[in-house]
Amino acid sequence: MAVSYKELGLVNTKEMFAKAVKGGYAIPAFNFNTMEQMQAIVQAAVKQKSPVIMQVSKGARNYANGTILRYMAQGAVEYAKELGCANPQIVLHLDHGDSFELCKDCIDNGFSSVMIDGSALPYEDNIALTKKVVEYAHAHDVTVEAELGVLAGVEDEVQAEESHYTKPEEVIDFATRTGCDSLAISIGTSHGAYKFKPEQCTRDPKTGKLVPPPLAFDVLHAIEKKLPGFPIVLHGSSSVPQDEVDTINAHGGKLPDAVGIPEEQLREASKSAVCKINIDSDSRLAMTAAIRKYFDEHPEHFDPRQYLKPARENMQKMYEHKIVDVLGSNNKL
Repeated sequence: MAVSYKELGLVNTKEMFAKAVKGGYAIPAFNFNTMEQMQAIVQAAVKQKSPVIMQVSKGARNYANGTILRYMAQGAVEYAKELGCANPQIVLHLDHGDSFELCKDCIDNGFSSVMIDGSALPYEDNIALTKKVVEYAHAHDVTVEAELGVLAGVEDEVQAEESHYTKPEEVIDFATRTGCDSLAISIGTSHGAYKFKPEQCTRDPKTGKLVPPPLAFDVLHAIEKKLPGFPIVLHGSSSVPQDEVDTINAHGGKLPDAVGIPEEQLREASKSAVCKINIDSDSRLAMTAAIRKYFDEHPEHFDPRQYLKPARENMQKMYEHKIVDVLGSNNKL
């Protein structure tokens, strides 16, 4: 039996995006698969009074089960209220939906927002698929994110060798014909913890660390000119914090040359029409760093709660940092 997100206490993205575009900040879109991630996201959002998008990829639904994730999102709303947030603004969003059937299933199961990613398809096919999803979603008051341009990197089932920047000249036609509510664009962000190959980067002569190429702000500004005030989304925007990578490597991990998007560039993007920034790898790194460190320091422990607690705390710290220092979405409820 179909369930509406409104019954679960969730909201769609319409109002929060409009406010974010006007206010010059971006909404955090954090991927989650586990209870600890969900708790950390809610704790951070409530503490910093931020709206939040909880994202579920197709891989996460396969891993955790779609029904469980739906109840976790409903639980997140109730948990936020319990923590003292009278009116939580929480979106349950499908990240990288790859078919109409998957999007429909999510809408029928309480998602308040879905992404249909037809970016790998020919242009007209992307429009046709997106339009079909939009028609079904809008009939249920669910918002739709579409994608134009291709991001490089790997995230669950989504992978591409090289990126293709979004063509500003296509965005008006695409947004108008599909009726999508927001648009994910490609301006040089990338999926995963290895966002750039070493040869795409320069090396800091002092530290020897990789410095990634800058984002294509010229493409972003050209898109903003074409679609003033239209909500733009950046995928693959983890910054791959070096301290977490160093902790992982110091405690038996092996992540050489992991590199992400510099936070100051994301901060700049947040102040423009970019009103949703997707962060997944940073949460994984924060969790893994805390667990590796704990295992090293307490080889005698075996209760999962003992190592998942510091993992949860480290993720919450990272989420709060993003909300306050990168996206500027704090105190917006």
